[in-house]
Amino acid sequence: MERGTFLVPCEDETLLFHKPAKMKDRLGFGFVLCSAVFMILTQERALANIDSESHGVNSESVEEEEWEMVQRKGMQFTLNGQPFYVNGFNTYWMMTLAADNSTRGKVTDVFQQASAVGLTVGRTWAFNDGQWRALQKSPSVYDEDVFKALDFVVSEARKYKIRLILSLVNNWNDYGGKAQYVKWGNASGLNLTSDDDFFTNPTLRDFYKAHVRTVLNRVNTFTNITYKNDPTIFAWELMNEPRCPSDPSGDKLQSWIQEMAVFVKSLDAKHLVEIGLEGFYGPSAPARTKFNPNPYAAQVGTDFIRNNQVLGIDFASVHVYPDSWISPAVSDSFLEFTSSWMQAHVEDAEMYLGMPVLFTEFGVSAHDPGFNTSFRDMMLDTVYKMTLNSTRKGGAGAGSLVWQVFPQGAEFMDDGYAVYLTRAHTASKIISLQSKRLAIFNSLCGWRCKWGCKKKNHTALDALLSH
Repeated sequence: MERGTFLVPCEDETLLFHKPAKMKDRLGFGFVLCSAVFMILTQERALANIDSESHGVNSESVEEEEWEMVQRKGMQFTLNGQPFYVNGFNTYWMMTLAADNSTRGKVTDVFQQASAVGLTVGRTWAFNDGQWRALQKSPSVYDEDVFKALDFVVSEARKYKIRLILSLVNNWNDYGGKAQYVKWGNASGLNLTSDDDFFTNPTLRDFYKAHVRTVLNRVNTFTNITYKNDPTIFAWELMNEPRCPSDPSGDKLQSWIQEMAVFVKSLDAKHLVEIGLEGFYGPSAPARTKFNPNPYAAQVGTDFIRNNQVLGIDFASVHVYPDSWISPAVSDSFLEFTSSWMQAHVEDAEMYLGMPVLFTEFGVSAHDPGFNTSFRDMMLDTVYKMTLNSTRKGGAGAGSLVWQVFPQGAEFMDDGYAVYLTRAHTASKIISLQSKRLAIFNSLCGWRCKWGCKKKNHTALDALLSH
């Protein structure tokens, strides 16, 4: 967002167990039920901790298991051979605050509180180009103290068993963005006239590639692990919300995506890669543009289906901001749009892309006319239900990341969308419940299940989810 301005289904149709002995089935189901209840009780304790402002779980209490890379198999993410459905969050400013010892503790607070409500993936910036506390002060010139701050963010995420999507540049001017690259190009003697020259100019493409190479090859000063080898990193994001409105055909952006996706994979074949798209439909799918929030969305140079068919892209990203795209005034139309927007992209991920789709940003701003926390909670609930509807069918809807989680004391960074988990008790409970449901899916799905199969009987599992 612009800042500032199956269950893997089983072959066996009796849910997750094979048939030979009915007693064995009963014992198996009893074990599943007990496990699910234990999980629920454990996470209720975590939620109680955050409600009492205890700042989440102690990382030392987190059970140590082998820390593996998240992978993709078909339309699902996998971890250690099991499905990995995501309930996550955004906190974009963590590197910036970690660069100052007086605010570094806020990063720890974020991870503690996110962990306490079961969030497993965070998304944040691995860029700050030419701005206050810049990571990259000029092309390929870095502030080592700020880089160490990013190291700290990654190490804290690992400590709390949270994986990270790291975005590599901004479309918007905040934190530098493509406009800063154009300024650097002109300072080096180029004659660039549009911010969209970022996508086409060979020198600027090289500037970007150099930054990508530097980040991926960085050795974390806290963990001594090279970023490109660190399972803490869930995925690389090529750009936050890329747009190229100077070329509504989408060809310029498509060419850039093709080059950069292959380049990232040439440096790091282990991690997942996504583009960072908002999800707007373009010229390649005129029948789908009816789902766009407004006519202008089809003219910004992005093309959801075509862009995500590029070699090297592992999953699709979509953002959900009815208050920015439809109307700033809160109304029920926000929820209706959210449902249809999400359903359309899940269908496309299944029918045309064959990959997971992650709703990597969604939210509603406290600055919107008519905003109240009850509506924010309804928005959370709508997104989570749409995600779960896909998850329980083994579909491509792989999860969502709320924009954005804040600790107390970071109000000066609040863009209106902040969810303060220690005081937004209803929202925290909704988030925690979604985490529990997805944890049940993730834990049950690996038991004697096989990929790509179908099942008809959801009764027992749905009973667990309802509980």
